[in-house]
Amino acid sequence: MPATLDELAARTLTRGAPVLAEPAIAESLAALSGWAHVADRIAKTYRFANYHETMAFVNAVAWIAHRADHHPDLSVHYNRVVVSYSTHDAGGVTHNDLTCAARVEALQR
Repeated sequence: MPATLDELAARTLTRGAPVLAEPAIAESLAALSGWAHVADRIAKTYRFANYHETMAFVNAVAWIAHRADHHPDLSVHYNRVVVSYSTHDAGGVTHNDLTCAARVEALQR
């Protein structure tokens, strides 16, 4: 059975986590609305009403990244942010990326 958003977000990050196979990534993405697996990363575009909301979201993502010591690539615009995760040391998507994506996704509740 696929993990829920809360179950994904609660997972512990692991140094040296291996790259996941496509079926494992797809199973976890089922809990992450709007996220997609593109090449060697997972990504989602978040949209906001204004710049203030955009920057508040970026700061919340930065806090999550700092606490986890796992940092996404962010593309910040006036009313949208593209968040993408890939574990560069591993060369692709690991469970750490999916866990952090779930923590970011939980901000939208």
